This record gives sequence, C-alpha cells and structure tokens, in this order.
Amino acid sequence: MKIAIIAHDAKKELMVQFCSAYCGILSKHTLMATNTTGKQVSEATGLPIIRYLSGRGGAEQILALLSCNEVDVLLFFRDPINPKVTDANDIDLLRLCDVHNVPVATNIATAEALILALERGDLDWRQAGNVTI
Repeated sequence: MKIAIIAHDAKKELMVQFCSAYCGILSKHTLMATNTTGKQVSEATGLPIIRYLSGRGGAEQILALLSCNEVDVLLFFRDPINPKVTDANDIDLLRLCDVHNVPVATNIATAEALILALERGDLDWRQAGNVTI
C-alpha cells in the first residue's frame, strides 16, 4: 500500500512518535511524505520515505497523487488550533480522499485505528482495483 504522511509544524513530533511506534507495520508499505516531515520520520525510524517538496509544494505533489488515485492511505496530522495559509490545500486533500475513497486520519486516534486495520488486512480492498466512485 502507498501511505502518504503529512504533518503541520505543531504536529511533526507527534507524527515522528506515531511512526516510531508503528514502524514495524509501516515498513511493509511504500511511504511518501512532504520533505520536512519525511526527513524527520526517516531519521527517527530508518524507514525509507519518498520525499516531496517542502512547504506548499509537497502537499500539492501529494494532491496530484491523490487526484490520480495513487495514494491508498493518508495520515495527515493537522493543527486545528493555528489556521494556516495552506488551509485551502488541506480541504483539497480531504476532498480528494473522499472522491477516491482513500482512508484518511487527521489525528493520532484515527491514525492508530487505520494502522491497526491495515495490519489486519481490512484495507486490502484498496489494492484489489483501487475502487473509484
């Protein structure tokens, strides 16, 4: 499965901790991330991560992958307290997940549920033809 990882600045450390805790599961999948998040997660875990541009560019590259149904799971730790200029991109990310039926987690509680479902095989339907509605 192809898992995209994005974290707002205030949530990057939480993403690193999450990926460290679930490194064993994540290591079985293709990981992609925005540059800074990917670098921090990779350095902490040793996981190979395809990294895209820093800042808005990386999120836009992942948006393009989502629009082509090239992402199976999105882990997107958002900072709901401090709105950013990139909030329009955030809405687009979530909208494309809805369009392509991509499971998305915007917080650690949902991310844990998705990762455990991934480990059990509950998300294997994504690989059985990348269902698009």
